[in-house]
This record gives sequence, structure tokens and C-alpha cells, in this order.
Amino acid sequence: MAGEATLNGNNINGDHPAQVNGTAEHSKPKTGIKIVIVGAGFGGLCAAIECHRQGHNVELYESFKELKVLGDIISFGANAGRIFRRWFIPGTAERISDRLDPLCIKLQKYGFNIHKYDGELVMNQKSPPPDPEAPVFNGHRGELHKTVYNYVKDDLKIPIRLGCRITKYFETESDAGILLDTGEKVTADVVIGADGVRSKARELVLGYEDKPKSSGYAVFRAWFTNVDMIKDPETKRFCENGDTFNGWIGPDVHFLFSTIKNGSDCCWVLTHKDDADIEESWSFPGKLEDVYKVFEGWDPLCKRIVSKTPEDKLVDWKLVYRDPLPRWVSDGGRTCLLGDSAHPFLPTSAQGATQAMEDGVTIAICLREAGKDTVAAALRAFQEIRYDRVKDVQKTGESTRDMWHKADWDAVKKDPTSIQMPREDWIHGHDAEVHAEQVVGDAVKKFS
Repeated sequence: MAGEATLNGNNINGDHPAQVNGTAEHSKPKTGIKIVIVGAGFGGLCAAIECHRQGHNVELYESFKELKVLGDIISFGANAGRIFRRWFIPGTAERISDRLDPLCIKLQKYGFNIHKYDGELVMNQKSPPPDPEAPVFNGHRGELHKTVYNYVKDDLKIPIRLGCRITKYFETESDAGILLDTGEKVTADVVIGADGVRSKARELVLGYEDKPKSSGYAVFRAWFTNVDMIKDPETKRFCENGDTFNGWIGPDVHFLFSTIKNGSDCCWVLTHKDDADIEESWSFPGKLEDVYKVFEGWDPLCKRIVSKTPEDKLVDWKLVYRDPLPRWVSDGGRTCLLGDSAHPFLPTSAQGATQAMEDGVTIAICLREAGKDTVAAALRAFQEIRYDRVKDVQKTGESTRDMWHKADWDAVKKDPTSIQMPREDWIHGHDAEVHAEQVVGDAVKKFS
């Protein structure tokens, strides 16, 4: 896309960490801007790290009382890898990406086997050669999150307060803030709502309550050890030859199955039609018998793989969406939305967490450029820089899902590559930091 830098992670502004006694150090002048971030998911953590790198003072507030290693597979594209590569452990040359890499799937040898729902192997999609400056990470959500969380808390010493429930967001001409359920008020120059699809910050930003809607789809998902897989001659092959990635595609359904950590861990995701009520919750314990119903008429191997799943590891997750929000920034210009709070993604985009990270990079740079006295211009510049790109990337979740769910198998026979997993350069080649540095001056001036 026009104006986007794709320089393999090389910052054309020369903003590289200085080498000090063989270690990498970042040094940006302190801005005096105090930022409160609500939500310690990947988006909130990334925003905290990037704001810290840009010289801002940051505090994180999270409703969970303790960190738990939960979830299943999550994907970070090369556009996230460039961001991870810039995060150094203070006083060392070690990068956070060095800690993430051993936890993630390695598919250079195996690639991605794409099957028709009846079992026919349609094609093997080769994995692109690894780029050390823009690595791709696919691993257990909880394990990767714990690594980044500990980096924020222990290495960067950014304050994180757990068990804080937010009852209200507020702002004045001079500051923004949050009200905790304990009655405590916390104020700052800027408040970032990174607390997911039910963020209360939306009410302040939009001026009304915006409820999530059902997407018409749901996913069954699970992560488990290979104990029962290796006991079955039909399934042990997935766990004996390194990491694997297989997909089965059918009408309104797709099933993705991976083995990770040299075949020791297994995970799968089954996307299917579902119009369940999501008024109260959209995450439930799953039942294997419900999964088997979706697989009627499918390759028996799919059911065989799923049958190795301990039922207590199975989650039934209803996919929600929101209409594109008209804005992410409040009238007062001191409160904004970031990540899923502003733009929830479908899993088929494989970009939800990565786009939240790009948000964090961009907002930190905008705030540094604008300075403490014009933070409203910074937040509006952030939205200006990010809005159209996010909207375009969001659409890829729907287009990939529809490409698989509505596949014309006669056409696929003539061109098997027509159903391969999209890897578009304009998405993965993007360098959020380089791009923001290129456009931030004009964007901030526009709103100053």
C-alpha cells in the first residue's frame, strides 16, 4: 500500500539501540506524559512497552487477580516480529524474541497441508524462509503472554496492578482517569482502554453503549499433550516427526490442527456456523459430542484426532464482532481505544493481536511527537494513521473464511493455490515503527 515502509525491520531513521559494553540500551528523553493503560493482554502490554521506550510514564491496570497460563494457539505475523525484535532485556543484548522462539511452531520442513473435507490432500503450502529480523510466532497464547507479561513486570519494572475492576472512565480538560470498584480514582494525562470487546471505555468514547453481536460463527478449540495421540497408530505420525500443520476445508466449516514443540503438544480449532445468544457470555466448556456432529460426512481422521482431546481442555467460543466504530478517541481527546476494544478480529485473519501491537507502537510515537501539552492531537493522529489500515486488515478475516467455506472444488482442482493461506505483503511487510515515524509529524500538525 502507498506510503508504507517494508524495509525488513531496518529503521530508516537510524533509531537503533546503542551498543553499550556489548549490551543494547534504548534511551529516549522523558516526556513527562503519564499514561494509564487498562487491560494487560497483548495490546495493553505492547502499548506499555512502547510507551516506556518512547519516554512516557506508564501504569497498567488489569481486572484479573492473577496471571494464569490459559488458552490455545495464537499467531503473530512478521509485522509483529519486527516489533518483538526491538524489545531488549535491559542491560543485555538479549531480545524478547529470543525467549518467544523456543515456544513456537517450526514449519519450514512441513509447511501447511490443506485437505478437502473428505480427506483428499489438495496442496502443501510451503512456509516462507525465516527472516531473522521479522520472525513469525505461533504458539500457546498463555505461554507467550506470560513471557511478555514477565518482561513488562520484571525486566522493565512497569507497574502492573491486578484485581482492579473499572466501573467508570472519565476525563476533564486537564486529565483523564478511571474509577475503581473500591472507590479509588486514578488520573493521568492519557487513558488507553485495551480491555477487550466489552471495554467500558467505549461508552465514554462513543457516548453510548455499544454491544457486541454474534458473527454467526463459533469455534471449538483445544490444546493438550500428545499422550493419547501417540498411542494410536493412525495419529501418532503427527507427533513423531517434528511440528505439523494440517487443515480440512468444507462448506461453512474449517478444521485446523497443529502439533508443536517437536510434536509434544497438540492443538486444534474448528470454525463452524453458530447463532447462539452472546448476551451474557460467549465462552463455554465444550462437549466432544457436539464437535462430532459438525464432522458428520467428513474425513474420519478429523474425528479421530479430536477424540484424543481431554474434554476438560475443550472450549466452545462464540465469535463476536462489532460494526466498525466511527472513532476510537473521546471528544476530550484524552481517552482512546486500542486493540480488540476498538477493532475485534476474526481468527481467520491471524492478525488480531498483531494489529493491537501495531496500535501500541503508533500511539507511543504520536504521544512523543505531540508532547504533554497536546495529547489530544496525538490520539487523533494515532486514529488517523491506523484507522484505514486496520479496517482493511479486518476484512481479510472474512475473505479468508469465505474463500474456504464457499470453495468451488472444480476451480480448486484446476488451481489448488486458490485456497492457500493468504500471506499478503502489504500486511506482513509493514513496519509500524518506521511508518509511524514517517507520517507522525504531518498527522500531529493536522490536529494541533
